Amino acid sequence: MSFGARVKSVSKPERIGVYGGTFDPVHNAHLSIAHAALDHAKLDRVLFVVSARPPHKRRGPYASAEDRYAMVEAALAGEGRMEPSRLEMDRNDISYTDATLAELKRRYPVSELYLIIGLDSLVELPHWKNMPTILELSRLLVVPRPERRSIPAELEGHYELLPFDQTRLSSTEVRRRVAARQSIRTLVPPAVADVIREKGIYDAGSPGPARG
Repeated sequence: MSFGARVKSVSKPERIGVYGGTFDPVHNAHLSIAHAALDHAKLDRVLFVVSARPPHKRRGPYASAEDRYAMVEAALAGEGRMEPSRLEMDRNDISYTDATLAELKRRYPVSELYLIIGLDSLVELPHWKNMPTILELSRLLVVPRPERRSIPAELEGHYELLPFDQTRLSSTEVRRRVAARQSIRTLVPPAVADVIREKGIYDAGSPGPARG
């Protein structure tokens, strides 16, 4: 090698936030959480992974996977570091988090994955499928909830709380307002409200009890 040969610089691993959910529908708090994760963990981007068949919710989803993806796509159109993902939809199976993380690691082998979940999900994590795999493949970024929860001891050292103002805004409330013909303009991005109106999403269905 000559003295003038260039040495390739080693690029830093990409830091990817993985934000999974039914997004039924996606609302302003979801975007605020993603922004908090981007800033707190110095992420390069956040993937909104739309669940097709979530294993942990007893009811719903109330909108089809394609409609929920369309709403997420509309919400993120102006967000430079947020992307919708069809990974779980295209799998056409129950949306287990360990499989999603394993597939993302296969696609982005040198990346660092950060799983964004709520405090309520963190508490239930020991009951999720293949929790050790989830902890091996990702660092947990946890969204505080208004309710107090006791965190299992085995999760210590695997998570960090996001600096995020707690909110009671939920997809349930958005669905309730749509069903009641009330305005949702302060709850969701305008583009999402447009998709809901144009497609008639939630007009005929019950708003349901599930949080999202």
